[in-house]
Amino acid sequence: MLVRDAMSTVVLTIGPDHTLRQAAALMSARRVGAAVVHDPDAGGIGILTERDILNSVGLGQSPDTEHAHAHTTTDVVFAAPSWTLEEAALAMAHGGFRHLIVLERGEPAGIVSVRDVIRCWAPARRHAAQVPA
Repeated sequence: MLVRDAMSTVVLTIGPDHTLRQAAALMSARRVGAAVVHDPDAGGIGILTERDILNSVGLGQSPDTEHAHAHTTTDVVFAAPSWTLEEAALAMAHGGFRHLIVLERGEPAGIVSVRDVIRCWAPARRHAAQVPA
């Protein structure tokens, strides 16, 4: 199975000046765990995850005054829609992250998460276990 088959095409894009509270509200409303941060002044595309917001709040920072740009990962590993799910899972495991922005023609086309990979793999594993040898 390929990344294009598993990725979410609901891509939440925010700006670097969104507060963490605004980002969290948008992520919650769309039921996504990450937002693409488009910041042409800082090199283009980054990612802000629910974990980034949680870490900031855990440090006692205010989600009303902290901005996305201060918590965005800009050293992003991107996936291609033609990657296999195994390639995506290996990239996530190697990098220690749970989301990959999927680029197509240089633009975000989707996001694939660990949850997406598990959702796709679980039925295949269950079916394989039920097939008699």
